[in-house]
Amino acid sequence: MQSLLSGGGGPSLEVDAVSILRSITPSLDNSRHKGQAGKIAVIGGCREYTGAPYFAAISALKIGADLSHVFCTKDAAPVIKSYSPELIVHPILEESYSVRDEDKESISDRVIEEVDKWMERFDCLVIGPGLGRDPFLMDCVSHIMNHAKKSNVPMVIDGDGLFLVTNRPELVSGYPLAVLTPNVNEYKRLVQKVLHCEVTDQVETQQLLSLAKGIGGVTILRKGASDFISNGETVSAVSAFGSPRRCGGQGDILSGSIAVFVSWARRHAAEEGRKTSPTVLGCVAGSVLLRKAASHAFESKGRSTLTTDIIEHLGRRGVLSGQLKRLILASTSS
Repeated sequence: MQSLLSGGGGPSLEVDAVSILRSITPSLDNSRHKGQAGKIAVIGGCREYTGAPYFAAISALKIGADLSHVFCTKDAAPVIKSYSPELIVHPILEESYSVRDEDKESISDRVIEEVDKWMERFDCLVIGPGLGRDPFLMDCVSHIMNHAKKSNVPMVIDGDGLFLVTNRPELVSGYPLAVLTPNVNEYKRLVQKVLHCEVTDQVETQQLLSLAKGIGGVTILRKGASDFISNGETVSAVSAFGSPRRCGGQGDILSGSIAVFVSWARRHAAEEGRKTSPTVLGCVAGSVLLRKAASHAFESKGRSTLTTDIIEHLGRRGVLSGQLKRLILASTSS
C-alpha cells in the first residue's frame, strides 16, 4: 500500500497496517457487555434486492460488531430474516406502489419516527445496499440521513445511496462523519455533478482531493484496482492484492466493514485523545481486510469464489498475514 501526499505537501505518517487494525479493534474480555463492540444499522433492501443489505449487515457481525440491524421494506423483510437469525430486521420502509398519495406524508412521518427511536443507539449507519430507486423510498431515506446528522451518527453510503447523494449532495455536504464508497461509474457521476467536469486519470488523486473538498470534507473511498481514500486533506491508496474473481456483493462487504471500523476508530480516538480521522482509518481498515479476505477465499475456492466465501474469512485469524506489511497515510498534522 502506498500513500499520496496532497497538493499541500503535508508530512506523511507511516504506520503498520496490522497495528492500525489492532489498535482500533476493541479487546474481547468478560468486562464488556453486549453492544460495546458496535451496533450497526443498514438502511436498504426492497423487493428486487435482498442480498446486498444482508451482505453488509452480516459482514459487520463477522468482523466483530455485537449487533446488526436492517431497516428494509415489508416485502424484503421475510427474505432477509430467512438468511440469518443473527440480524435484527425492521420491515418499516415503504415503496410508492403500496402508498396512496394522500397517505405519503403520514407514512413518511411514521417511518422517520420508528428509525429515530433507534438512532442514538447506533454507532454507524450503512445507507443504500439494495435500496432501489423508488422516489418515495428515497425521500424517506433522505429524512433518515438528516436525522443521523443531527444525532452525529456516522454514515457509510453505497449503492443506491450514492445515487441519492449524487442528485442531492447537500444531504452529506459538510458532514465529516459521512463516507462515500463509489465504484468507477458512480465516481464519474459524482465528479460531473460536483466538479462539473470529466474524470481525468492524469490527475486522479488531485481530482479525488478536490471532490472530497467540494462536498465539504466528507471521506471518499474510490474503489478500483487500488482503493483511493480522501477526506479533502489527504489522499491514501490501498493496493494490497485481493482476488481476481470479481463476484457481485464485495462492495456490500466493504460498506459493512467500514461501518464497524469507523465506529471502532472513533471510539479509540476519543479514548486516546487523538485527532486522527476515524473515517479515513475506517476506510483503510475496511479496504485492507476485504482484500485479504478475498485473497484467502480465492486461494481456497478459485474461480468458484462467491461473496459468502469471502465473508467467512473476514474474522479469521491470519487473514492479514503474508504480503500485507506497511501502510503509509498522508496527514496534514504530525
